[in-house]
Amino acid sequence: MLKMFSTQVAGLFKRISEREELAIEDGARLLAQAAAGEGSIYIYGINEMSAIQFEAENGQEILTSAKAADSISVLSLVSDADRALIVSRFSTDPEAVAAARLLVEKGISFVGISTVIPDSDDDLSSLADVHINLGLTKGLLPDEQGGRVGFPTSMAALFVYYALRFTIDEILEEYE
Repeated sequence: MLKMFSTQVAGLFKRISEREELAIEDGARLLAQAAAGEGSIYIYGINEMSAIQFEAENGQEILTSAKAADSISVLSLVSDADRALIVSRFSTDPEAVAAARLLVEKGISFVGISTVIPDSDDDLSSLADVHINLGLTKGLLPDEQGGRVGFPTSMAALFVYYALRFTIDEILEEYE
């Protein structure tokens, strides 16, 4: 089972890197604006996606200018110099949509990371300036009862976070 899961996760990462390459570049460019200037990058991760906040602020290699937004109320404090990153399992998550609407009302540019749910008009993917689709709608492995298990959303989001972070670092090196 572990070997199959490893293969599926590697395939997921490859699909994300191929399909979302331009969105990752655009998202990194947008977030780098805050890091290069006087602003901060506010990261709002919903449920298991708070792992991205912790990694950015407390990981071995912190993200320049990152600040965890533990609640939507923290996002109400952002300024024009700031940028934000909203991360949720699905693009229709009510907390993610509420946070996105708040940022849109304030005129703050932001990046969204989630799995896009088709046929939803008002969701994170439509509100974000840049959206990166995780493409993870179900578990990666079949189980004994005919269902699916192994739904590594936070792993996929951390993969995207690192892709953004590496690109931000490259942009900031060129800027200096």
